[in-house]
Amino acid sequence: MHRVYLDNNSTTPLLPEVLEAMRPYFLEKFGNASSIHQQGQQARKAVEEARESVAELLGARPVEIVFTSGGTEGDNLGVFGLVRTGDHVITSTIEHHAVLNACKRLQDRGVEVTLVAVDGNGLVTPEDVKAAIRPNTKLISIMMANNETGVIEPVERIGRLAAEADVYFHTDAVQAAGKIPIDVNRIGCDLLTISGHKMHAPQGTGAVYVRKGTLLEPMLYGGRHERSRRAGTENLPGIVGLGKAAELARVWLQSDGPSQMCQMRDRLEQGILARVPDVCVNSGGAPRTPNTSNIVFDFIEGEAMVIALDLKGVAVSSGAACSSGAVEPSHVLTAMGLSSDRARASIRFSLGKQTTAEDVDFALERVPEVVARLRELSPLWQKREVVSS
Repeated sequence: MHRVYLDNNSTTPLLPEVLEAMRPYFLEKFGNASSIHQQGQQARKAVEEARESVAELLGARPVEIVFTSGGTEGDNLGVFGLVRTGDHVITSTIEHHAVLNACKRLQDRGVEVTLVAVDGNGLVTPEDVKAAIRPNTKLISIMMANNETGVIEPVERIGRLAAEADVYFHTDAVQAAGKIPIDVNRIGCDLLTISGHKMHAPQGTGAVYVRKGTLLEPMLYGGRHERSRRAGTENLPGIVGLGKAAELARVWLQSDGPSQMCQMRDRLEQGILARVPDVCVNSGGAPRTPNTSNIVFDFIEGEAMVIALDLKGVAVSSGAACSSGAVEPSHVLTAMGLSSDRARASIRFSLGKQTTAEDVDFALERVPEVVARLRELSPLWQKREVVSS
């Protein structure tokens, strides 16, 4: 069966160039980057070249890049590395659970946490962030792009507010890196998290930008790796892959890649709206990453639609991958004001650099027939049909 993968916000496939860059470091160039012999120095050189590539993608200096195992570790490092008992943290209701659950743990340790609400498009209002700042506020953590809707938050304005208040600012850029331009100096953040597997690098890789002068308490204790900010022997092939993916992303961002992806995303969206009744786009009026579309299909269950589309050869998601199997509706969509039923009826389509126009066509053939079939089985849809007739 022909298959189309439209769940790239969950994870992306390795690009062929990334795999080729990694291959030697599994076999011939396998050294430990802390060793002083030839194999070790080859490894150190590869790590530092990857660090430079990631730094260039973010507009940072190489010394400010700390390699991690991914977005969750990076977010946890940014939160737990700065905040202490008695401090106050500001975050939003739509953050990834890597931030929200970290903040819940901080509350158990005597830290005050304020959750700032969002509007109907899922946008944080900077004025609400400013109003939440207290004398003991230590950290503001607002994501750059949302994983479920693709909405791009006003992080530059929030960064200025944080600087004026002399408060640390962390942004989770896991869903932004490689999709939209990032400049840490324009944002004004002290910490920024990225994850490799969201940008066609391998799973289990990531990085945190740590502004020079930011004193970060490490989460792991051991050797002096990553300038004593993250102990543990470096994941050499993974770091090389992340560096190559960052290099490719930088080239793609400077080309017409983002506009082409946005055109495909819009064609998918508009095609669904034209072919399927009783649907609407979540956050359609907000700035979004070029690859993400979140659509409400009224009168169906999102999980059922994910399964039915999978059987037809189309992979999509009904929310964050790490929340699959959860009984509760999306916390992001309910925070935006959607009812539980409409949140459960929402499907996320997320494109990748490997997505083609033919993939979009294939999805547009399958989605209407799957929705029609599921609605035939829906008591709510049947009741609607009776009323409308």
